[in-house]
Formats: sequence, C-alpha cells, structure tokens
Amino acid sequence: APFSIKDNLDVAGMPTTAGCPAFAYTPSETAPVVQRLIDAGAVLIGKTNLDQFATGLVGTRSPYGACGSVYNRAYISGGSSSGSAVAVAAGLAAFALGTDTAGSGRVPAALNHLVGLKPTKGRWSTRGLVPACRTLDCVTVLASSAADARMVDDVVTGFDSQDPFSRKPMDALLVLQGEFRVALPKPGQLNWLADAQSAALFQSAAAIVERMGGRVVEVDLTPLTEVSAMLYQGPWVVERTAAAERLLRT
Repeated sequence: APFSIKDNLDVAGMPTTAGCPAFAYTPSETAPVVQRLIDAGAVLIGKTNLDQFATGLVGTRSPYGACGSVYNRAYISGGSSSGSAVAVAAGLAAFALGTDTAGSGRVPAALNHLVGLKPTKGRWSTRGLVPACRTLDCVTVLASSAADARMVDDVVTGFDSQDPFSRKPMDALLVLQGEFRVALPKPGQLNWLADAQSAALFQSAAAIVERMGGRVVEVDLTPLTEVSAMLYQGPWVVERTAAAERLLRT
C-alpha cells in the first residue's frame, strides 16, 4: 500500500524540513515507525506539508503554502498534520503518518472525514521525530477506516530500546464487548462558541453511543481543562522552544 509521512519524520537520504527551510537537514537513519512499514511491504511515496514545527491546528502556517479541506478548499484542513490528512482524503495515499502533541493528528483527520489514531505515549517509537514537545509527542496514523488504522498499529507497535519513552505494549487493543461506559462533560462545560450545529451534532453522537451499548456518565471536565492550560501556558511551552533552540539563536 502506498503511504506518505509528515515532514517532521526522518527518512535516510531525504530532507526533513519540519516546515522550515532554514531548519532542513538530511538524516542518515530512518525513523523506526517508517522503517517497520517499509519492511512490511508498504511503499513510501513522499512527505507531506505541516504547520511549521508541528505548532498549529489549522494547516495554514507553512512557507510551502496552506492546505485546505478536500471537501471545500475554502475551509481549513486542520493541522498540524495537514498534508497527511489531505493526501489520504484525496486518494493519493492509502494511509499517512502524522504526529499528535495536542490534537495535531486527530483534528485534520476529523476535518477530512478520516480516522485519526493516536496511540498512547510509548506504544510507537518517536525516535527520528523532530520534537514539538518531546514528553508528549506521539506518531499517529491517518486512515480511511478504523480497520486500516488498526492494521498500521499492528505493524508499527513495538518496543524501541533507543527511545527513552518507549514501553513494552499490551498484547492487544481493547475490544468493546457488551455494555461500556463513556464519559461526557457536565452541562455547561463545553463552549461551542455560539455554534448550535456543533452542539446538536455532539448530542447526536452521544445518542449513537448509547444505541451501541454505551452508558453515558457525566464527569467534571475541570481537571482536564487545567492540564490543557498547562500545555499552552506552562512548562511545555519551554519544551517547544528547546526543540528549535539552535535555529532560534542564529
């Protein structure tokens, strides 16, 4: 199957730009996640655009141009794995690798009608990835179906002794059987920014989950929003600066 990768992942002999020409370098080693796919028979056809240094959720922050949703170019593609989403949604690749620190793989998947799978930290190796926030970064897959995403996970998952964040994965992904619980924020904790359509779609999705056998449980979202605020207003911002420190200093 042909696949593409976000241009913050290394492939030996192929420039890595992270969306910044002044930062570009040519690595001598291929990222393990990419190599595992190639070894399994997948065909790498190229690299894809991204929000520069994987910092952004809109897909427009790149000197190589802005990506648009394949369904309407007047709308954003989402980011930062913008090009990876567009490549799959446009039928140019069977699947694509992206990255996700705070939504960068899932947001563009959602805006291009794809499945965005973010594995838990350490399930996939992040060696050979230009860090955005190294303690949080995950490599992800953008695919047309959950089955395709699962297939990639089966190939890519594995312990990497050279990645300090790597861990030995569980034998299998969780398979839902019978009743399962789904947490929803308490009323008033979601800000739809006056978008009534999104609010209605959210409620519709909750109803579908219940028909699937899910039991909806309301939870207090406050602890999660406090952690989210830390990502953009705390020490993790320093990690992003450190990732490009040499370039920033020159």
